[in-house]
Parts: sequence; structure tokens; C-alpha cells
Amino acid sequence: MTKRLTLLGSTGSIGESTLDVIARHPERFSVYALTAHRNGDKLVAQCLRFRPEVAVVGDAQTAAQIETQLRAAGCATDVSYGPQALVDVSKSDGCDTVVAAIVGAAGLAPTLAAAVAGKRILLANKEALVMSGAIFMNAVRDHGATLLPVDSEHNAIFQCLPRDVSAHGGVAKIILTASGGPFRTREPATLADVTPDEACKHPNWVMGRKISVDSATMMNKGLEVIEAHWLFGLPGERIEVLIHPQSVIHSLVSYADGSVLAQLGNPDMRTPIAHALAYPERVESGVAQLDLAQIASLSFEKPDYERFPCLALAMQALADGGVASAALNAANEVAVDAFLARRIGFMDIAQTVSAVLDAIPNRRPDGLDDVLEADASARRAARELIASSAHLGHHADRANLTRRAVQ
Repeated sequence: MTKRLTLLGSTGSIGESTLDVIARHPERFSVYALTAHRNGDKLVAQCLRFRPEVAVVGDAQTAAQIETQLRAAGCATDVSYGPQALVDVSKSDGCDTVVAAIVGAAGLAPTLAAAVAGKRILLANKEALVMSGAIFMNAVRDHGATLLPVDSEHNAIFQCLPRDVSAHGGVAKIILTASGGPFRTREPATLADVTPDEACKHPNWVMGRKISVDSATMMNKGLEVIEAHWLFGLPGERIEVLIHPQSVIHSLVSYADGSVLAQLGNPDMRTPIAHALAYPERVESGVAQLDLAQIASLSFEKPDYERFPCLALAMQALADGGVASAALNAANEVAVDAFLARRIGFMDIAQTVSAVLDAIPNRRPDGLDDVLEADASARRAARELIASSAHLGHHADRANLTRRAVQ
């Protein structure tokens, strides 16, 4: 049967790659809803090609503009806007599969709604698990939803685990690989002068600006460690990060008998997207076959926490539990926005996150409201800190930050 998809975040890099795979298999997939924030022109073009029943945007003005353009082109797609509209299309009977590709905390509510509605969820939004891991996983279990990871690292782990993931099959540990981003070999002392454009020049992947900065700080990998904990049920001490600059091995699973299984492929997000879309079958994704002879060599190294303090902070937040991960994510989103706006420096991102984690009381959340409260409190604290400190580095010692994070 044809799968009917709601694509949350269709104009981002994951969304565009998903639509590319869908277009290759019109007999398998159709689009029920497309959503974007304010990228109206791109969303209009997508609607004209895929003819969804519904399109959702962030605000009324963008919705009116899109509706005018669609009607002029003879497209009958219904247009709505706002957070509730995102929730509505995620739980609608019109779709059976939800691709969760909205970056940031904005993706939490609609993805959780999809879980409660028992949908098949292709998860590319880390924040649903980073912010509310236990709540989200309980919703998946209690409502019979199916959860398939789309992030290349988690999809790789999923492929290397036994089909009955809950049994763990003698798994000793899982190893998330990381490219190391654009600053893998740069001297840490020079990172304070990094510009937003430099931080967004990822050596292997084409991504949005926010996630590109997260890759440069390796906060992205820290969030993936937290996500892996909830997806695969392993404690933080059995989840490792290994820098692999070629981005050919996307992650590995180490077994008790000494075996290590790895998933390899060219660095193209269409591979894990196609795997999740068609699972348990496999379909053509448009990605070229891997030529190992041409690559010739693969290299690995351990991450340097002085260069990547955000990674250490994320691992500490996982160890702390409670709402620490939600606070970490919220503070990071605010700090990255400030860096991209050139209001703080690159290394001030980690300083901001560390200061917020120290300031926000940690507690075990009783429900989603507690998570959202911690998120809001962390955002307020981060904004106040950024507004009051022209140079955060003058107010914190970076070596102490690193020691605190990895203790």
C-alpha cells in the first residue's frame, strides 16, 4: 500500500532530501501535508509538485501569501498556520507516516502528537528525545507508534543492531561517529575568532545554519548521544563518540564477543531516509554506490574536549538526568542564534550553556509541562546572560568549564 506522509520541515535539507526519495517512488509514497516556517517560495514550489492536501506555515501573513500563490496556480492545497496546525496534521487520519524534520524545540509538540496518534514516525528531530526522552518513548510504547531513526548515525546503529532491539543481542556499546566539523584540526586558542560563515562550512554535509554550527561545536553529537540513550536503551557510559573525518562509517555497534558491526555509505542523507521510508524493505535512494578503493583510507581519533566543550556538556547533562538535557538544548538554541547574529563569539556558545546549566535547578519532570518550563527558564537565563555580557569569555575560565563538563 502507498504510504501517506506528513513532512514536518519540508523546506530544510532533510525535507528536501526526503522529497527527492519520495519522487523516485510515486507508487510507494504520497504526500498528505508539507510544513515550513516562513520559507514560502520553496513551500509553494513543493506544493505545486507534490500536491499535498494541507500546507502549514508559521504565521498568518506567510499563510495568506502562500494561499494566494497556490490559488493563482490552480492548486487546491489547504493552507493553515501556527503550532496547533502542526499538531493537527501530525495526528490527522490523512497520514500514516510522519517525517519529523523540524529543527529545534518547535518540533517537539507535533512529533509527540504523532506518537500519541500511533503513527509511524521517521525521526530526524533530536529535540523530541533530548527534551522529553522518557515522555516521548512512553508515548510511542503506550500508543503503538513505530519509531524509526533518520539521523545518519542512529539509522546506522539501527541497521547494525539485531531486529529485536530491546534484547540488545549481547551489545557491549554503541559508537557514534563524528566528522569533527570544520575546526577538527584548528588550534582551540584561535576558535574565539571564528565567524558564522566559517562555522557553517561543513566539510562533508550540506545542512542548515543552526545545525551546521552545532556540528562545528559538536553539540550536535552531544545531542545525538542523548538521543541514542533513549532510542536504544543504553546508559551513557556505553555510548562513545569517535571522530571519523571521512564520514563513510556512520556508526558502529560493538558486541560482547568482540565483533564490531559498522554501516558504511557515501555521506548523503538520502540513504538513511530511504531506509526508514521503505523499512523493512530497501529501495533506490539516488545515492551513488560506495567505492572503498577510491576512498583508500579511513581514519579515527578521540574527540578533544578543550576544542569541543559542548560535547562534554551534553554528556554531563545526560548523566545528570532530570530536565538538564532540556535546559542544555534551550540554552544552546539561544546561544547559537546569538552567535549567528554576531552578538557573541563562537566559544561563548559553550560558556552560555554551562552558565545556564549551573543556574537552572534540575529536577525530575512529572510531565511535559515541567519540560517546557525548564526550556522556557533556560531560554530566559541564556538571553539575560547574553544581554548582560558583551564577552562571556571574560566571566568564565574555559579550562574550568571543560573540567566541569567531563567530571
